[in-house]
Amino acid sequence: MIDDLFDAARAVRDNAHAPYSRFKVGAAIRGRSGRIYAGCNVENAAFPVGACAEGGAISLMVASGETAIAEILVLGWMDAQPDAPGLTTPCGGCRQRIREFAAPSTPIHIAGPKGLRRSFTLAELLPESFGPDNLA
Repeated sequence: MIDDLFDAARAVRDNAHAPYSRFKVGAAIRGRSGRIYAGCNVENAAFPVGACAEGGAISLMVASGETAIAEILVLGWMDAQPDAPGLTTPCGGCRQRIREFAAPSTPIHIAGPKGLRRSFTLAELLPESFGPDNLA
């Protein structure tokens, strides 16, 4: 079921601009409509003004007129260490960006070059989160 997300994240990861860290990341979001939105990380020599893959995918989703994340897949690794055991989970800022458009039960899939490594819910990655409902 997530093969299309993996394929989209892998394709966009290849376009990542990561000359400093050499850590390329691709993210693919499935909107509630079923449409897929992908983004990659874009580093900048003037740290920290780079952009995360998840943020790029969210921006594309919103620019396309959709505002709800059904699920997301994050794919990242250093080319020199594709079999490193660590998980490339969203950073804290991206977890909060995801929260703006996702429910606590939204699946967040973490993948490496060979496929899915683990899945979480947003609530597992960002427990007791602050979101739009706090301002209602």
